[in-house]
Amino acid sequence: MQTDEGSAKPDEVSGTAVSSEAPVRPDPPHEPPEVFPLAFTGSGREYFRIWIVNLALTVLTFGVYSAWAKVRRLQYFYRHTRLAGAGFDYHGNPVTILKGRIVGLGLFGLYSTAGYFHEYVAVAIFVGLALVLPWLLARSLKFRLYNSSYRGLRFQFDGATSSAYWVFLSLPVLTVLSLFTLGPLWHHRLKRYQHGQSSYGQTRLNFRTEVGEFYITYVVALFIAVGLVIAFTVLLVLAGVIIAMAEGPDAGPGLTPGRSLVVFGVMIVYVSVVLGLRAFTDARLQNAVWNRMRLGRHRFVCRIQPMRYFGIQVANVLATMATLGFYRPFAQVRVAAYLASVFSVVGPDAFHEFVASEQQAVAAVGEEAAEFFDFDIAF
Repeated sequence: MQTDEGSAKPDEVSGTAVSSEAPVRPDPPHEPPEVFPLAFTGSGREYFRIWIVNLALTVLTFGVYSAWAKVRRLQYFYRHTRLAGAGFDYHGNPVTILKGRIVGLGLFGLYSTAGYFHEYVAVAIFVGLALVLPWLLARSLKFRLYNSSYRGLRFQFDGATSSAYWVFLSLPVLTVLSLFTLGPLWHHRLKRYQHGQSSYGQTRLNFRTEVGEFYITYVVALFIAVGLVIAFTVLLVLAGVIIAMAEGPDAGPGLTPGRSLVVFGVMIVYVSVVLGLRAFTDARLQNAVWNRMRLGRHRFVCRIQPMRYFGIQVANVLATMATLGFYRPFAQVRVAAYLASVFSVVGPDAFHEFVASEQQAVAAVGEEAAEFFDFDIAF
């Protein structure tokens, strides 16, 4: 007697019925993604030694050593920025950076002296600079990312040169012509070009932030700026009236102690407004960009607090001024440590499998020759 496929059949040895179907195994439980916080392990005292040597050698060599100083600085900050137990690294060639700086200084010299030439020559210089700068900036982005790595796997930048001319030339001109109403759009396209064309190995970053986030941020910043300026102006006027009444009509021209106090107050207001707006816009836009960014199955979490960031910036400026600039390395380390503390990566693994697969993909495709990325104009 025949049996249907999949029905129980007698076992030839024991005579018991055995099902021909394989037992159904339950799906493995879904593992929640892990959170890998970023950490900066450097210290201000340690970096100060590097900074002071870089400064001294740059001055003694009339700026030539600045290219080597940049490599030492970036390597320190890269190698002390750690994610999932591993640090980043920077592989830039100082000679290449020096070459880019020489070209950059030459272009800046042309720009600075254009006003001394005939107007037609000046126009030709400005047009030439406008035509060459987008190409140079695109090459600089390629250089910077190609010489950055994590777990031995390098980053890449694949932005097209035509897009660079749109972002670095056309949009700035349109922004000025639109009375800066296109400024948020320009900033959004700049970030999209910078991040959306970047890759880790062969996996490209997925830039998802909408342009509306940029417009909302700038509109709110504008209202904050207007409100702060009005409030501080009222306070300064009241302070000026009180000081004028206290000094009386016999006060002569010039800066009296009271007037000096008002001038100092104006400077404090200006610096506070600038730092406050920068802290607000940077924090909001960095959060908006990175919280919607994706890298394969990994996502990013960025939680910069504007007031906390503003406090750090103000403290850094005051301490740097009070120490005649010698607090600057400590300020840089403090900012790096804070930004790392509010940044993390969420994903299914600690990048071990991701890096392994990416290295195989890079080996299969073949890395571009390092000599192609031979220009760095960024200071």
